[in-house]
Amino acid sequence: MNAGIRTTLVAATAVALSAALAAPALATASARGAEGHGATQRAVEAAVKLGVPGVTLTAKDAHGTWSTTAGVGNLRTGKPRSADDRYRVGSITKTFVSTVLLQLEAEGRLSLDDTVEKWLPGAVRGHGHDGRAITLRRLLNHTSGIFNYTADDEFGRTYFLKDGFFKHRYDRKSPADLLAIAMSHKPDFAPGTSWKYSNTNYLLAAMVIEKATGRPYGEEIRDRIIGPLHLTGTSVPGTRVTVPQPSSRAYSKLAESTTGPTYDVTTLNPAIAYGSGEMISDSADLIRFYSALLTGRLLPPHQLKEMKTTVRQSAGTKGGYGLGIADVPLSCNGREVHVWGHDGGIHGSLSLALTTADGRHSLAYNFNGDWADNSKDVVEAEFCGGQDR
Repeated sequence: MNAGIRTTLVAATAVALSAALAAPALATASARGAEGHGATQRAVEAAVKLGVPGVTLTAKDAHGTWSTTAGVGNLRTGKPRSADDRYRVGSITKTFVSTVLLQLEAEGRLSLDDTVEKWLPGAVRGHGHDGRAITLRRLLNHTSGIFNYTADDEFGRTYFLKDGFFKHRYDRKSPADLLAIAMSHKPDFAPGTSWKYSNTNYLLAAMVIEKATGRPYGEEIRDRIIGPLHLTGTSVPGTRVTVPQPSSRAYSKLAESTTGPTYDVTTLNPAIAYGSGEMISDSADLIRFYSALLTGRLLPPHQLKEMKTTVRQSAGTKGGYGLGIADVPLSCNGREVHVWGHDGGIHGSLSLALTTADGRHSLAYNFNGDWADNSKDVVEAEFCGGQDR
């Protein structure tokens, strides 16, 4: 969820954008486990040359854990980024929300074949939307056809462009307010007939969690995932406008172009993203979360299989989108490697977390600028290894 509303994994679709930015291309790497990550290091440094203010990245494989940073975390002071930086993870939140819903299914408290209407009577109505025809599964795999509220033109002007952002960055919008925006538009397609990424789906998924448990969805994530996995850098901030330390500043162009002035957008009310993208985490925590998820520590086998059952995002694309997680095939010197995870974009922050199906090789990183992106190069460098593997 960002100014461009990223709708697919950056690892699969990223295009390197040239953007000039006066930031030194300094890079540091931990000594532990650095061998074999040379291609990744070069890709991280290239991201800064493309215009990203700074990058923080952590990878884990059979040789151990390795971290690197490049560029700066503060354009004014020149302070570098930290491997321990916490950052807004945007749509990576969706995997956490989906995991909780699947846990509730495993406990017999709901079914993915339940309709939205069963849990949220009358909520999905208007302009052709009908919650009676939409299952919880279709929310999680984006086949519901429900209009994406962040694609509303007025919403975009208000929260993603400069004049609107600085006036409205601390607005308090309830889930009902955000849902009303979606319901003012027609559906994109009839439920189950196509695929289209919609943040409204996970707004509704979080609302279902709250209806089924009687508790805020963030508390369920905390008690079911954050606490048991000891994710000390991860939180569901609600209306808290700051990012806990250690952290860097976040920067955006707040425009439809990738050129022009750069603005500090670090503080904002993330509740406008709600269950679709409000969480904060760090790279080490994201690696721990996705590794635990893919190796069955958070879900029983049946629910994990459901999560990994994918639908095609568009004709001609490889991989697919499951239930809050994507299958990303990489072509590594003639061999196909599959990694699983999610990307996330929100003001001034582009993040990605991926792991192999066995959880043994994982990667998570963050760019603290939302207009230049060479994510595909970073991912392929780490999992394919270039000349270093």
